[in-house]
Amino acid sequence: MRWQKGRASDNVVEDTGGGGGGPRFGGGRGLGLGGIVLVVIVSLLFGKNPGEILQLLGGMGGGDGGQGASQEVAPAGNDEQTLFVKKILGSTEDVWGQMFQASGKQYPAPRLVLFRGGVDSACGSASSAMGPFYCPGDRQVYLDLSFFQEMQDRFQAAGDFARAYVIAHEVGHHIQNLIGVMQQVDQQARRGVPMEGATGLSVRQELQADCFAGVWANHAQRQLDWLDPGDVEAALNAANQIGDDALQKRARGYAVPDSFTHGSSAERVRWFRQGLSSGDINRCDTFSASQL
Repeated sequence: MRWQKGRASDNVVEDTGGGGGGPRFGGGRGLGLGGIVLVVIVSLLFGKNPGEILQLLGGMGGGDGGQGASQEVAPAGNDEQTLFVKKILGSTEDVWGQMFQASGKQYPAPRLVLFRGGVDSACGSASSAMGPFYCPGDRQVYLDLSFFQEMQDRFQAAGDFARAYVIAHEVGHHIQNLIGVMQQVDQQARRGVPMEGATGLSVRQELQADCFAGVWANHAQRQLDWLDPGDVEAALNAANQIGDDALQKRARGYAVPDSFTHGSSAERVRWFRQGLSSGDINRCDTFSASQL
């Protein structure tokens, strides 16, 4: 992936507040397995969905959350990994900004906070075991760069476009927050609609974020022509490696669909590919789909 062709975002900052005050899993560096891998590390252990785990780690802020946590940030540096993040985030800003403008709206871009070990957000304190996550309460994406190495070492999900997919997925949650999807999910959950399970609200929400990531990838390629042979396969492999069924089988040898929170490998690949091939956000209605 020729990611250097992209525009660097000014919305990437580094957390300097001492790594947050939340609980740690596995020490300072954490497990770094991503919000998705949380299914294995925490959800499997406690039978909770990610929102509930965030509550356990420090209090989940709602989609219409107010004040964020006190946070000391500094402009991000320009080392290669940080510059990569800036370029990918810049591309998401350009793509979604253009799409919002086409519908007569302005796109309020999220800020991406780089942290090490742990961080405080409006959704509470989180360790690197949470991996990349989006907090609707402060409209920020949080990322410990060590997660990229974890992707390669633990899940054989290497490649720049695979890493870009991770960032685009979290930005997909930001889009959901902006267009009211997260609020609708909260309302349905309060009415008793199940969050967990193979067809639960959490799975549908995560698969839609995958589809939105595919929509971004489609438009970004049109704008920049930056993909090389094998890049799409790398991203699809990443989606495949972090499906609930694949993660659960690694953790305990078998899958339990009733505890799914992000979707199976096949579903994650399918919905990312749906967005990638269509470039149409309207093709990402996972909530009305009878078959995921």
